[in-house]
Amino acid sequence: MSGRADLLEAWHGHLAQGRRRSPHTVRAYVATAARLLDTLEDANWMIVARLDAAGLRRQLALRRAEGLANTSAARELSALKAFIGFAREQAGMPDTAPPRMRGPRTKKGIPRPVTPDEAVNLAATVHEDAAEEWIGARDRAVLLLLYGAGMRIAEALSLTGGALPLNEKITVTGKGNKQRVVPLLPLVRDAVADYVGKCPWPITRETPLFRGARGGALSQGMVQKAMARARIVLGLPASATPHALRHSFATHLLGAGADLRSLQELLGHASLGSTQIYTKVDAATLLDVYRDAHPRERT
Repeated sequence: MSGRADLLEAWHGHLAQGRRRSPHTVRAYVATAARLLDTLEDANWMIVARLDAAGLRRQLALRRAEGLANTSAARELSALKAFIGFAREQAGMPDTAPPRMRGPRTKKGIPRPVTPDEAVNLAATVHEDAAEEWIGARDRAVLLLLYGAGMRIAEALSLTGGALPLNEKITVTGKGNKQRVVPLLPLVRDAVADYVGKCPWPITRETPLFRGARGGALSQGMVQKAMARARIVLGLPASATPHALRHSFATHLLGAGADLRSLQELLGHASLGSTQIYTKVDAATLLDVYRDAHPRERT
């Protein structure tokens, strides 16, 4: 198969039917492939397959010249690597791994929470992007537990079937085996119930609540990978990790008027000092809102 339209059609089919990617991912990845093909003299699998790290850098340089930000450039690089890897499969090359190249760095600083809408969109995107329906329901439930209950990822994955059925509150075992009680929103309870109803593995009081594809305990790495794919689709920064959802839980509660002592209990922090970082995070968020909203800042 050759020709720009043929390549893009095959790439679209691979993403949508073969990999069952979400419509958002398919659109973004096909658009990236189309831009790459526009820069090539001819369009066939072998030409794409032979692109190396230097070719990737040239393509990203073109996009950066158009004003592409670091987070968007990282998303573009991920899509380009995936397309080249697919091209190498189609060309019959023995090594189908894409060129090795690091993405652009993003600034690190005070943890930046995602907004409530972003948190819900992340959960929805991992659901849409999953290879199987029950896996998507599982990943959505995990992310909503992190955001809706402020759990650490290890705490969520340590839950067993003994936590079912979920009520308005749940007992969480944190660091040092210290237990705390946190409330559960209806959205979170419904997401977990949806996953439990679709999970192909039996869930008993002794078995892990969240199961991997082969029935074992779900690993943190799988949740992190699912969220990494989702944040690329949504154009969120690399700081949008599973742990950032816990930051968001704390920041949004603090912004809504929760006192530090109550927040300390909900998060399971041993000392109030660990909780006080969220006052800085909330102040940083407030400054962003001020800059976006103040008339003087927009002139």
